[in-house]
This record gives sequence, C-alpha cells and structure tokens, in this order.
Amino acid sequence: MSKETSIKLFEQKQVRSVWDYEQEKWYFSIVDVVGVLSESVDPQAYWRKLKQRLREEGNETVTNCHGLKMVASDGKMRMTDVADTEQLFRLIQSIPSPKAEPLKVWIASVARERIDEIEDPEIGIDRLMETYLRKGYSKEWINQRLKSIEIRKELTDEWENRGVQKGKEFAILTDDITSAWSGLTTKQYKQFKDLKKENLRDHMTNLELVLNMLAEATTTEISKEKKPKTFPQNRKIAKQGGTIAGNTRKEIEAKTGKKIVSKINAKGLDKNPENKELT
Repeated sequence: MSKETSIKLFEQKQVRSVWDYEQEKWYFSIVDVVGVLSESVDPQAYWRKLKQRLREEGNETVTNCHGLKMVASDGKMRMTDVADTEQLFRLIQSIPSPKAEPLKVWIASVARERIDEIEDPEIGIDRLMETYLRKGYSKEWINQRLKSIEIRKELTDEWENRGVQKGKEFAILTDDITSAWSGLTTKQYKQFKDLKKENLRDHMTNLELVLNMLAEATTTEISKEKKPKTFPQNRKIAKQGGTIAGNTRKEIEAKTGKKIVSKINAKGLDKNPENKELT
C-alpha cells in the first residue's frame, strides 16, 4: 500500500497523518486529535476509555477504525489507531470538550447546507459558484466547470440506465475515458498534477476541461445509440468516447506544438503568472 506521511499542526500541536494513494484517503492519528481536543494529560488513556464507551454504545466507527504504523515520540515506528476524515468527524462529536464545540457546530452547519441542497439543488449551484469565486477562478472558467458537471451528470445517468453500478464500476469507466483521451488514468493524472483528495477537474486548464467534456459527452451519445447491456460493452464504449477526444488532443498538439495534459494545478497558479487558462 503506497502511503505518504506528514505532520499536521492543529493549534500548534502535532497530528500525525498518512495519505493512502490506493484508497485516496487521509488517515489521522486518533490519539493525537484526542489529545488536542480533550487536553488530557494522558491522551492514550482518554482514548482507551472513550473507545470502550463507544463500543458499549454499539458505535460502528470504533469498530471500523484500524491501526497503522506511525513515528512515535521515541522516533520508532509503532502501531496507532487511525481514522479517515468521516470517522474522525464522528469521533469528534463524542468528545465533550469546549475545543471540540467549534468543529461540532461546523459539522452541523455543513449537514444543514447539504440537506438544503438536496431540497433545492439551485442552492448548491449558487454555493458552488461562490466557492469557486473565493478561490480565485474566473467567471469564464467557472461557467465551463459548471457545464462539465452537467455533462458528467448526463453520463452517469446514462450509466445508471444501462445497469452500471455506482462506485467501483463508475470509477473503472471513468478511468477508461480519461486514459483514452489523456494517456493517464485518473489516479495517474492526479499524481501528475500533484493532487491528493482534490477534484481533478478543479485543476484542469480550459483545454483539459474541454477535451474531458468532449470525451464524456461523446461516450454518452454512443451509449444512447448502442444501448450496451453488459459492463464490458460499457467499457468498450467508454474507450471509444475517450479515444475520439484523444485524437482531437493529438491534432491540437500537432498544430500548436504544445502538450495539453499539463502539470499546472490551481495551487500553482501564482507560481505560473504566464498561465491564463485557469485565472
């Protein structure tokens, strides 16, 4: 399992973390987070008691938590309980501490916003627009990004109509499309742009977005015409859609002499003032 370790600062205190490239998840040391929020003189003992209480309550989060080796205070690699982001938020809700309250309030606020968006999807679109503007994207790029979301939704609706299962099968088909037009799988593409949990499309240049939209829109149209009945047939169509966009990419590169698949990402825009595609 390929991992990348790091130390994160939370209120000037260290929280050990590990990025798992295969699962594309951050895992955090539970005892470190508990130590910060509870301010206990013995975080290990505090976590043991909290874990026991949660188990008695039938809390599945504790059951699903697992251990990973992390660098301990003595410099040696030792097993410690870790949690992904979702599990960590659930555990934070169980810690009775003033320091945990702001996080609890934030979690409740996010949950309320999500419910509002389910009831009125337009709220979600407006909020997304505001988020992109705050991050410094231009309105032109944002409009294109929103169009890419619409095209993606049409594709996933088509996949569902053809019996494709969300999750793993969606990911495989997406990889087929991405690989066919860009030459990289989704995971390879994200690593190429030095991304982890971020959404790949949020870090695409205009041309990358356009070609990705072309690949997905083409896949949708072919699927509607061919009406695939099996997953292998869906994979074949996904590769066909991606290949059409891939051929377009090659033609553009041949005319311009420039590679379209770029390492440029949103985080590096300030370091690339000459690039105007995302700004």
